[in-house]
Amino acid sequence: MTWHLQNEGHAVNQKRIRRRMRLMRLMPIYQKPDTSRPAKGHKTYPYLLGGLRIDRPNQVWCADIT
Repeated sequence: MTWHLQNEGHAVNQKRIRRRMRLMRLMPIYQKPDTSRPAKGHKTYPYLLGGLRIDRPNQVWCADIT
């Protein structure tokens, strides 16, 4: 919104536009980060327990070091 008004020749800044939009109860639309797609260099690992039937305690353990 600020960019469009400045291109039309109005002398405005971001603080003024945010304040006016807040007074009019308008919410800006922000682009959401694209976090669902892995980077090209990341490797995908197979799920090793796919065919295993787990039927008792302590049969399978899991560890995560992130």
